[in-house]
Amino acid sequence: MLLPELQKLDDLDRCALRVAWREITTRSASPRMSQAFMRRVLAFEIQAQTRGGCSKALTRELHKSPDAATTAAKALAGLKPGTRLLREWNGTTHVVDVSEDGFFWKGRTYRSLSVIARTITGAHWSGPRFFGIPKGAGT
Repeated sequence: MLLPELQKLDDLDRCALRVAWREITTRSASPRMSQAFMRRVLAFEIQAQTRGGCSKALTRELHKSPDAATTAAKALAGLKPGTRLLREWNGTTHVVDVSEDGFFWKGRTYRSLSVIARTITGAHWSGPRFFGIPKGAGT
């Protein structure tokens, strides 16, 4: 059964996790990687090796994703801490401050502008587009 093998990961210390990582993935783990993350990745790899892993279609989709994420990250790279974004929506002006930790709006810090835009509008929006950040800003 697979469950006991996965539960053993909880008992491994950092050194044992790194050894297991090398055995299972055939490469070394990053020294900065947390033990919790190492356990998650190892659990996935063990299950994938036992049960066959991801489908080819899913693997193709996953390989497409980094390009979109990289484009979004580049668009937001030009937003320096201290930048203030203003957007008027239905007669209310919304102010978002860019900080080191993310985006500060209405007393809370968010990691994503899109979450803020969705909360304001009640619909799915691209956060950068909603706040008028041009494509490629900061590149």
